[in-house]
Amino acid sequence: MKVQYWEQQRLGVKPDRSWQDAAVRWVKETSHKRTREKDIAKLRRLDRYLGHLMLSQVTRDVIDQIGERLAQTSSPSNANRYLAVIRSILRRARDDWEWVSHIPKVQLYREPKQRIRFLTPDEARRLLTELPEHLREMAQFALTTGLRQRNVSYLQWSQVDMSRRVAWIHPDEAKAGRAIGVPLNEDALDVLRRRLGRHGDYVFTYQGKPVDRCSTKAWKRALERAGIEQSFRWHDLRHTWASWHVQSGTPLQELMELGSWASYDMVLRYAHLAADHLRGAASRIDGTFLTHKQKPQLVRLS
Repeated sequence: MKVQYWEQQRLGVKPDRSWQDAAVRWVKETSHKRTREKDIAKLRRLDRYLGHLMLSQVTRDVIDQIGERLAQTSSPSNANRYLAVIRSILRRARDDWEWVSHIPKVQLYREPKQRIRFLTPDEARRLLTELPEHLREMAQFALTTGLRQRNVSYLQWSQVDMSRRVAWIHPDEAKAGRAIGVPLNEDALDVLRRRLGRHGDYVFTYQGKPVDRCSTKAWKRALERAGIEQSFRWHDLRHTWASWHVQSGTPLQELMELGSWASYDMVLRYAHLAADHLRGAASRIDGTFLTHKQKPQLVRLS
């Protein structure tokens, strides 16, 4: 202890802190995050690997081994969620708290880009038919507004103005942290009219309470009866809404505002569904190689 104290005072060596100390402080300082409960669940699982270590013992080898085990038991993409938490804590320990001078590099797995899954109008009608009433009306509202599940689940009547055909999401309820104005079309208004008088505060309820989880057994059974693969998630309703908009001619810039995406890059994933505006450009080289239509030959009359 004397040697350690001398090194700290004379040589500037930082006292060693434990991983658990860092994790606890990180949880306190990130209490504002909407994913707080999920982060805590991840830390509980990571505790079996890191709970007995000091920060100086959290090396690249240790982190790589954790990533390999998590990738084998679940998937590389799921392992990345845990590795991102480790990286966030280590960076804060170095940059903000100055507990350590150096941290190991946290290498994430490369995640393949997946196709956007969206329903056709016929699939959507089949799914809505099979869902129980409370989920059916929530799903229909999501398909007409593009709102995320939590914003639908906890939407209150105080956030709706049917006469002006608009609803709004407060900044603390929005993923991007800023208020969202939600224009309501006639289909969305039909859903709201059916919900009038059901509950004094919340628009969508089941047994008098907001529906916190939508991906339930009832949801999966409805998917099966509707002939839709089980991998279809509730969030894919938002993708469906966006895809329908693009296919109907909504410009990507307008879609970005309607969906309250933080950047234009996030709506470019739907750009391939809106190739109509390029049809004229594609036609400019029609007939260049004469593969689909032979030009008539000129015959000289003598």
